[in-house]
Amino acid sequence: MSVANLIGGFQEYYGFEQQPFSLAPNTEFYVEVKTQLECFNVLSYAIQSGEGFIKITGEVGTGKTLLCRRLLNSLHSDDFLSVYIPNPALNPQALWRAIGHELEVEVNNIDIHQVQERIQQRLLSLAQQGRSVLLVVDEAQCIPEDSLEAMRLISNLEAESRSLIQIVLFGQPELDTLLAQNRFRQLKQRITYSAELQPMDDASMQHYIQQRMILAGYRGMPVFEDKALKLMTKATAGIPRLINIIAQKALFSAFGGGSNQVSAAHVRAAAMDTEGAKPLKLDNRFYWKEISLVSLLTLLVVMHELS
Repeated sequence: MSVANLIGGFQEYYGFEQQPFSLAPNTEFYVEVKTQLECFNVLSYAIQSGEGFIKITGEVGTGKTLLCRRLLNSLHSDDFLSVYIPNPALNPQALWRAIGHELEVEVNNIDIHQVQERIQQRLLSLAQQGRSVLLVVDEAQCIPEDSLEAMRLISNLEAESRSLIQIVLFGQPELDTLLAQNRFRQLKQRITYSAELQPMDDASMQHYIQQRMILAGYRGMPVFEDKALKLMTKATAGIPRLINIIAQKALFSAFGGGSNQVSAAHVRAAAMDTEGAKPLKLDNRFYWKEISLVSLLTLLVVMHELS
């Protein structure tokens, strides 16, 4: 059987129209769980307030980029112009020019002071049109210190009665360490709203898995047994990225063995095959054949995605 036929057979087996647990931050697969909803509500309220920095932090794999994409998709273009910086590891001049480019300002062949002046004029023009500008920075913990100071200066651009630009920082906990430095105390004081993406609890994880499968086309009863879900909680610590990886592998393992249910053994095998998963204690019900099957199927899927 070819890899393509294997993937097709897997999707047909569960009634999937597409892969339910892809790691791509696809907003079509956004599932409203408690921690995501809380952070999105903070973002929405803060943006409507119209001032200051906004900070969202979360551990690796908790869904910051997906939340960021959802935020950008929720903005009405008539009211907002979004400036998205997905990779902020830029020196101050490159950062100014990247922002200018996103604002559709000509930044080539002019010095940095002219770039700054053009950006300010563009922001004033947008404000006069009644449009707000939102600068959204993903992976903000990667911002060089000098560039972070430049971002504070960007936030100084104001009209008489309002800020010309709002800045949302999405970052790992290292961002808090960075901002704790004394040199950034002025910037830290400007963070008027902040929230932290937490790992999912048991109820949220169960809802998340079922909803992702439904969004992919599944229409049956829950596939994951209760014991399998409890092991998922232990193995993933509620981190969405690990949930996606292990759930996908466990489904493949069940499919490969002709099972209609994902059991604890399938989840154990998937967790054993996943970097970053919490170690699970083995018991007499655990079979090494599941590990071999998961590893083989995972390798075939990766080969298919790379081809």
